[in-house]
Amino acid sequence: MSERPLPRAERRRRTEGRILDAARSLFAEVGYERATIRGVARAAEVDPALVMQYFGSKQELFQRAVRVTPVAAGERDAEGVVEELLGTLSVKMGELPQSSLAMMRSMLTHPEAAVSAREVLGGQIDRLAAATPGADARLRAALMTLVMLGVTVGHQLLELDELRDVPREEIARLLRPALRALAGQDPGQDPGQDPGQDPGQDPGQDPGQDPGQDPGQGSGQDAGQDG
Repeated sequence: MSERPLPRAERRRRTEGRILDAARSLFAEVGYERATIRGVARAAEVDPALVMQYFGSKQELFQRAVRVTPVAAGERDAEGVVEELLGTLSVKMGELPQSSLAMMRSMLTHPEAAVSAREVLGGQIDRLAAATPGADARLRAALMTLVMLGVTVGHQLLELDELRDVPREEIARLLRPALRALAGQDPGQDPGQDPGQDPGQDPGQDPGQDPGQDPGQGSGQDAGQDG
């Protein structure tokens, strides 16, 4: 029996996601100016007209590509939020469009630019807060957003050697614990580890068991005593 066709909304969501993935890769590889709608369409295996239909312009496509996508409640955990944020580093530290650079340069001195910046950042804070636990989720989301903004400004506008002369993977490695803590996750915890488990404890070990004790031996029984 043939599979049922996907609903139209689901097909659109998947196609849009494929286009955004292709755009992130291309913007990171060749920069904003050299990236083209045709190149993105080719990488996503869609018609260029479809890219324009979904996003309208290269500028809008770029803004969506560097933005954390909307998250439905319970759809993504704290680790997913952090990794998605870090995944935008390759684009944010690549070649940005002049309009984005102009907004960052002007947002502290021109009221109009400040309004635009607040709208963009506010939207990202909304999306992050929706996937962040706790009553202070918006504060945590705002701090995560501003950490990423600071890295972008330091790299793009201040051209700090300390940021420009190291691999992006190293920056992501150092940022990860701080972002995990802000997202409500133990910064030192392995993503697959039970939150209640001691970091030095073997995953298969009983919490009440002595680390040197044979796992098959009862925790209250003397190690040298015959059962």
